[in-house]
Amino acid sequence: MMTLSASLKGAEQRRPSRLGRMLEDRLPYLIVAPAILILLLVGLFPLIYSLIVSFQRITMTESDTSFAGFLNYAELFRDARLWASLGHTAIITAIALPLELLIGFLMAQLFIDRMPGRQLFVALLVLPTVISPIVAGATWRLMFDVRFGPIGQILSFFAGEPVRILWTVNPAYVYPAIIICEVWQWAPFMFLLLLAALSNVDPSQLEAAEIDGASYLRVLRAIILPAIAPVVAVACLIRGLDLVRIFDIIWALTEGGPGSMTETVSLYTYVQGFSQFETSYTAAISFLVIALLTFITTLVIKRMELAR
Repeated sequence: MMTLSASLKGAEQRRPSRLGRMLEDRLPYLIVAPAILILLLVGLFPLIYSLIVSFQRITMTESDTSFAGFLNYAELFRDARLWASLGHTAIITAIALPLELLIGFLMAQLFIDRMPGRQLFVALLVLPTVISPIVAGATWRLMFDVRFGPIGQILSFFAGEPVRILWTVNPAYVYPAIIICEVWQWAPFMFLLLLAALSNVDPSQLEAAEIDGASYLRVLRAIILPAIAPVVAVACLIRGLDLVRIFDIIWALTEGGPGSMTETVSLYTYVQGFSQFETSYTAAISFLVIALLTFITTLVIKRMELAR
């Protein structure tokens, strides 16, 4: 009897207290709380401050911090250059994104089978993605140079006569130059994601389709595309958002020229904020872009959920 009583008493002493259980349950949250707080301070505070500034009149010559209402937001709808920059951004996104997806998919199909040196070739193909966009843009500007650039020399060799194309000045060639540079750098990103997605396609389904004599297009439409559709959607969403805020490559290649023909919304925001010092108006532009991106992202995510 004494032994049983002692055992029960020892078990009660070993049982964790209510406070101890509470701390144990909340320990994961306490561990990540400092990191979340830092992220909120770094990300949320500038956002709220910019929102406050967008309702003021702060410029290079004026520091009026009184409430100005929706004056800056009303000005957005009268700014033809802003809407033109949004159009330029949409053109680049609508052309570059499908090209990156198509080239990435073709490259992934090429490397889906085992081959000698596959890892080495994949690593080499992904190298452009790790280069800074401003460096990539500057490099391609040198390559497009009309006097010393290798692209002009290669075209002259095949044409049999001097070919002088002002890639970054001529309105007919400036968009192809931007698209070439953008696709060269970011098609490998699509390739890497799609290669991982294709590697996870059920091989038994592919073998069954091959035995049944199904054509490649039928296999692609019925098996491969449905299997990789979630990865394709996420990849397009990531690259689409990145293309909307494209700045570095265009700044290095054309600086928005000729004139403002290739001025994207990021470049226009930069000009308004750091060249003309229209601080409050720049904040209003930023929140307009945030609202548009939030709306588009929400629609895409809803369609992804419906498709699932």
